[in-house]
Amino acid sequence: MPETFAILGSGGWGTAVAVHLAQRPDHAVRVWSAHPEVARQIRDARENVRLLPGVRIPESVVVTADPREATDGADCWVTAIPTAFLRDTLGRFRGVGGSAPVVSLTKGIEAATFRRPSEIISEVLGAGRGVAVLSGPSHAEEVARGMPTSLAVAAADLNLAAWVQQRFGTDRFRVYTNGDLVGVELAGALKNVVGIAAGVCDGLGYGDNAKAALLTRGLVEMTRFGVAHGAEPATFTGLAGIGDLMTTCFSPHGRNRRVGYRLGRGEPLAAVLAGPQVAEGVYTSKSAHDRVAQMGLDAPIIAAVYRVLHEGQGPLAAVQDLMTRRQKQERV
Repeated sequence: MPETFAILGSGGWGTAVAVHLAQRPDHAVRVWSAHPEVARQIRDARENVRLLPGVRIPESVVVTADPREATDGADCWVTAIPTAFLRDTLGRFRGVGGSAPVVSLTKGIEAATFRRPSEIISEVLGAGRGVAVLSGPSHAEEVARGMPTSLAVAAADLNLAAWVQQRFGTDRFRVYTNGDLVGVELAGALKNVVGIAAGVCDGLGYGDNAKAALLTRGLVEMTRFGVAHGAEPATFTGLAGIGDLMTTCFSPHGRNRRVGYRLGRGEPLAAVLAGPQVAEGVYTSKSAHDRVAQMGLDAPIIAAVYRVLHEGQGPLAAVQDLMTRRQKQERV
């Protein structure tokens, strides 16, 4: 019998992972969409025309808006739902589909509660489920087309991490196990905030010097933040940290970089955020900023992104504030 994967979320990343998993003949894949009309469109076109155009979805992939049809008898659930909607959306799956382990693809921090996606999953679906997090430099556009990709999978249960490594790994999709669940999730969330700042740099027309400095100091802030929450510093120099940070800050595919770029070019925030895709860094910037303030952490880049997104400060003024802070010794 093939192993069955239920992908919860029909966005670009959920679609890409469904296409990836369906390449193996011993896998059965189902994709659940929160919107019946979207499920119908994808099912009829065999393509996610809006978010992943040009990528053919195999006929074997079932696309549905019915939670029970998506999860019934599934061996593994894969959540590809933005953090802001994760708790409410998962509430539709309470009591459905048994106790299969969950692999989270979500990168963010819940506003107000500061819960990581794995914590939300456990709270809503029950603490008895195993939860793993798959993260790293992985644009949907590339994974769906079979381009070489390497990621990290983290879980409190290393046996679950090893199971995910074997089921997801292929000759084009390399998976490393990692025992630092907190670090992998926080790195995946915080790199989106730095990605917005990198986009602002590009939008303002700054060069390599500015961007290199931003990424270097941004990584320091990510690591400092993570360690303060119990993460391992080495995680931030790996795939989930600097690896994902680089793709987010340099690639034209990156939604968060694109938000920053448009802001740097002078577009109003409301227009920038009106697109179909969710830029997780916009939400995470507030959660991270609030936590930084509570804990007294030094995170000037996170603070600058927060001011631009949530207090209306101009991007140029935010950069000037960063550059004119008191001179200090470099600390990493």
